[in-house]
Formats: sequence, structure tokens, C-alpha cells
Amino acid sequence: MRKGEETRARILDVAEAAVLSKGFGATSIEELIVETGITKSGFFYHFHDKNELAKALLERYVENDTRIYNEIFGRARELADDPLQAFMLGLKLLSEQLADLPRGHPGCLVATFCVYERAYDRDIQEINRQAALMWRRRFRGYFEEIMAVYEPREPIDVDQLADMVSTVLEGGIVMSKALKEPKSLSKQLLVLRAFVKMLFRGGEGRRQFDA
Repeated sequence: MRKGEETRARILDVAEAAVLSKGFGATSIEELIVETGITKSGFFYHFHDKNELAKALLERYVENDTRIYNEIFGRARELADDPLQAFMLGLKLLSEQLADLPRGHPGCLVATFCVYERAYDRDIQEINRQAALMWRRRFRGYFEEIMAVYEPREPIDVDQLADMVSTVLEGGIVMSKALKEPKSLSKQLLVLRAFVKMLFRGGEGRRQFDA
């Protein structure tokens, strides 16, 4: 990694820690400059303003989230040939990953702060929208594989079902923070897992499994 890339990464690391501690709005550029030991001009070389910093934090979160999903659900697919069983296993592994917020996945909390505190910024809105659409496509793909084998108990829109995963993840983050219960998100994912299992499992002519 080149020096400029190292400096940018260092700023983002420090910013992430500060945002986790007190929120994005309360994090100042001045404290980031002091903590990273760079000059003000050095900071503005990498980020023109605080909105640019928010966008960079959000983009890094999306990148890390993609990596985590690839690793977890890819591993689950390696361990289970059945698409429903693989998805159940993936949700269980993801629940374990997120059981210790913020250490389990600090970026998700940082992204939530950035989106809510910079909701008026069009670039932030667009990054968030594109990320939501990307996750919809990902989870829709998983559910389409499942529905090729298992008939759901009730008629259901696959896009809405896919969005439900993101809704539980994002809503679980908010609830975890509001209730000061770090394990709340992890438990919400297990409830989602139970719902998906009930939606597809059982009934005459359907394949059975016990994940």
C-alpha cells in the first residue's frame, strides 16, 4: 500500500472509531487531524469536506459487507448442497459474526450513523440506494435457488422477501443501539432464520431438512 493510501486508510480507521464512540455529527475534522498526526491540508487532500468523509466511510462499509457476505454464505454453500439448508447455515454464521457489536462488524454501526446524520446529501442517498439494490439482488438470488426446490407455504414476492433480510439487519442495528443491547441484532437474525425455515419447510410434496 502506498503512503497516500495508508494515510487515507488511517484517517478512515480513526474516523470510524470516533463515530462509534459519539456519532458522526459529534466527530470533528480537527480531532481527526490531531489523532492521525497529519496537517489540515493533508486531510483535505484526501477528503474535501465532511460529506466526502461520510461517503468514504459508507463505501468502505459496503465493500466490507460484500466481503463478509461472500465469505459467510460462500462457506455455507460449501458445507451444504441443499440451498435452504445452506441459507439457514449462512444466517446462523452471520448471527454469530454480529453477536458482539460493535466488534463483530463495526462498519454497520458507522454506516448507520453516516446515513441518518447525512440523509439530506444526494450522494449519500444514492450510495445507500445502490447498496440496498445490490443486497436485494444477492438475497433474491438465494431465495430463487430455494424456491426452485421448495414451495413456500404462502404466496410471497421474492423481492420483498429479499428486502426483509436487509430490513432485519438495518432495523436490528437501530434497535441494538437504542436498547443498548449488543446481541439484539444477532437474535433478530435468528428469528428471521426461524421464519424462513417455517416459510419453506414441511407440507406434502416438499423436501424436508433439519438445519
